[in-house]
Amino acid sequence: MTQVSQTRNRAFVISGLGVALLVAVLLSPFASSDPDGLDRVAQDQGFEKKAAEEPIAHKLPFYQMFEEYQLRGVPEQISTPAAGLIGTLVTFGLAWGAGKVLIRDR
Repeated sequence: MTQVSQTRNRAFVISGLGVALLVAVLLSPFASSDPDGLDRVAQDQGFEKKAAEEPIAHKLPFYQMFEEYQLRGVPEQISTPAAGLIGTLVTFGLAWGAGKVLIRDR
């Protein structure tokens, strides 16, 4: 890979990450408070009360930090943008790491 193409790839990745972070941080406070698709179907079909009392998700390590798209222990005005920031960075890191592991250098 040439130096020019490496520079373009790096600029593309950084630009994409920047846009994703802007969306996650700046637009997340405007997300609808209405139930998401799965919750809405459960309400409409009348089986939301059958949900597990202690969902398995509550046993995961990240449950201690996050609750319903918000960061626990942080003022409400910044908890959703902070959760969006962290979620975007973690997702990017996992995708980047998987790409490094799964794609061999040519």
